[in-house]
Amino acid sequence: MTDSRSAGAPSERFSITLIGAAVRALADLTLATGLSKTDAINRSVQVYGFLAQQMAEGKELLLRDKDGALERVHIV
Repeated sequence: MTDSRSAGAPSERFSITLIGAAVRALADLTLATGLSKTDAINRSVQVYGFLAQQMAEGKELLLRDKDGALERVHIV
């Protein structure tokens, strides 16, 4: 995953309306990370794009807890 600023890609300005759950998730994310809303949204879009590409290639997303148990994550 590359940072679009370092890849020389042009930037584009958007105006979006977030649903309530996304507003709360964004607030939690900015509080937990110290990122600005813009940076958190930029990173989120990049991560989602990466995950979508990996799943399109037939890969699965798995989370491992501290005890080693695996859980498959389904993104719909």
